[in-house]
Amino acid sequence: MLTVSRGGSMDHVISLVAFGVFVGLWAGFAYALVASQGSLDATWAWIGELPLIVQVVVWLLFLPVVAALWVWETGWPLVARLAVVAGLAIATIYAFLPRWLLGQAA
Repeated sequence: MLTVSRGGSMDHVISLVAFGVFVGLWAGFAYALVASQGSLDATWAWIGELPLIVQVVVWLLFLPVVAALWVWETGWPLVARLAVVAGLAIATIYAFLPRWLLGQAA
């Protein structure tokens, strides 16, 4: 019978790297909101100029952050955009938080 070991060191590395990537992306997003909102516009335009297959890959790999960019570029009221972006950021960070760091089972 084939068994799969869980909780190995490679799983820990992957979860930590994914968590770090998304924390970094959200930190960059937050910095851009405060310091340079034009860079968010430029990033959204850059994603839109990519070839379609690359756009699909970017959307799939970084869905919450790209969705937040889309929300930021809408004409919604500022408070609504900030609430949705903050909600996406909190949900993503929580989802990628390595449970083994907290001593919890995965």
